[in-house]
Amino acid sequence: MKINKTNAMRELDKHNIEYEVLTYDHGKDAVAGDVVASMLDEDPEKVFKTLVTQANTKEYLVFMLPVDHELDLKKAAALAGVKKVEMIPVKDITKITGYVRGGCSPLAMKKKFRTHINESVLNKDFIYFSGGKIGLQIKLEPMKIIQLLDIQVGDIIK
Repeated sequence: MKINKTNAMRELDKHNIEYEVLTYDHGKDAVAGDVVASMLDEDPEKVFKTLVTQANTKEYLVFMLPVDHELDLKKAAALAGVKKVEMIPVKDITKITGYVRGGCSPLAMKKKFRTHINESVLNKDFIYFSGGKIGLQIKLEPMKIIQLLDIQVGDIIK
């Protein structure tokens, strides 16, 4: 099956970064992260979700964490060096990132936002994250995305 390139894949191609693309059946809707991990037959600790928040400074911040965990907003704010962060409303995801809920990739968003990832990533050979549309995951060595996006690593989960 031919997979149409997404902006996230084009971003990796542009930097000559090797990656693998995996697809899963999703119907037409976003699928919960733990279900995605199950469909990929992968450990949920290796499948990362991408969450977008807004700081008290009005700056948008991106956080990546394993799908089986919740973002700790206080830890996230501390890592980002701001007083407070809140999740953006679901209705604003596309307007802010260019992606839809369930298909939000940390790569090639409308604008470059400061990105943070949970420290558990450091003991993984590879991780999965959205390839920029529902039903598409990118498998990549974590240091490659950390270096490409200049991601800050820290403890951000509950």
